[in-house]
Amino acid sequence: MIVVGALWRRLRRVSLTQWIIASMVVGTAVGWLAPGFAVHLQILSTIFLRMIKAIIAPLIFGMLVVGIAGHGDDLRRVGRLALRSIIYFEAVTTLALVVGLLAVNIIGPGHGIHLGSASAEQGAALASTHVSLSTVLVHVVPESAVQAAASNEVLQIVFFAVLFGVAVTRVRAEPKRTMLAFCDSLSEVMFKFTGLVMAFAPFGIGGAIAYTVGQSGLGVLRSLGMLVGTLYIALVVFASGVLLPVAMVARIPLRRFVRAVKEPWLIAFSTASSEAALPLAMEEMERFGVPRRIVAFVMPTGYSFNLDGSTLYLAVASVFVAQAAGIDMPLPQQLLMMLTLMLTSKGVAGVPRAGLVILSGALAAFGLPLEGVAVIVGVDALMDMARTSINVVGNCLASAVMARWEGELGEITPALAAELAAEG
Repeated sequence: MIVVGALWRRLRRVSLTQWIIASMVVGTAVGWLAPGFAVHLQILSTIFLRMIKAIIAPLIFGMLVVGIAGHGDDLRRVGRLALRSIIYFEAVTTLALVVGLLAVNIIGPGHGIHLGSASAEQGAALASTHVSLSTVLVHVVPESAVQAAASNEVLQIVFFAVLFGVAVTRVRAEPKRTMLAFCDSLSEVMFKFTGLVMAFAPFGIGGAIAYTVGQSGLGVLRSLGMLVGTLYIALVVFASGVLLPVAMVARIPLRRFVRAVKEPWLIAFSTASSEAALPLAMEEMERFGVPRRIVAFVMPTGYSFNLDGSTLYLAVASVFVAQAAGIDMPLPQQLLMMLTLMLTSKGVAGVPRAGLVILSGALAAFGLPLEGVAVIVGVDALMDMARTSINVVGNCLASAVMARWEGELGEITPALAAELAAEG
């Protein structure tokens, strides 16, 4: 009995990050050694993602309404934050495109790849999902707030919550206090809800990794290793050459920031889902010292507009297809395609396989073979893990930078200070 008690106390001291890493190792081993069994473990990942999706709508709604209406009636701060966020998003995503374009042209991963044996049917189906700027703008406005919440349309939830928060500022006395108290309480409860769901994270993440390895095998990298390697190299260069200097210029405490984002990053990498990491990322950035109103606005908005990893991936993948098809694309045409990708990729994070949808539309628009999409699909899961995790880190950094820009980056919370002290 004493031994069991000691073992239980030791297990309780294991952090969530350590459990997630262990589950990734176990999932990889199961997928490699027992692929037939591993593919059935996708149910664990599906359950975990469904629980996460149940958090997003109420959490974003409650935080945004309190952030807008709970700090006085001056709405100019909201407009200023929106303008600064858009400027930041566009600057960083442009740099992501530049890094991706340089990497794919220097390394040339598409040379030597043959598209003749690939099927264009999947590419044609994805290309038929037409995405334009007008489509995105219309899609931002929800027909029904309930439908937007049920479908987890993040941008629509943000749009409704912002208007709702503005409306609350125009209400006086008791109705306003009642609504603010409700939304504030809702946010606090959803943070506790997130903690309960995170207890299941190692099982969901282990199942996701086992399914991916069991489905594709460890040898999936062999045929398209250059493409996957190019993307990973480009993402490392982007993180160290763009995100790190931005953090240093904005005077973001790097050790604290890494401590805050490591678990959301692990969840995003292992599940290839920004949604899975969003609730925990928002909670961690608030603990980091970013005011709730900034976290509530920048993180969900960045989920649709600040997709650094996905934007870089689109640059690499589109030129890769041209190289594989033996088509020489001059630099001006590449730049035009990058501009098209930048505009059409906004606000489509909720589209299944959004990156492939946008890529297919761009290939069709520029006369490139859709067979390239069928080739990329084989390793898309591996690339999706990397680009999604960079998306999450980029949005966490964006919220911290906006807080610094607004002069509101707060001090470290007592809970985080105690954890850092315990780690030495």
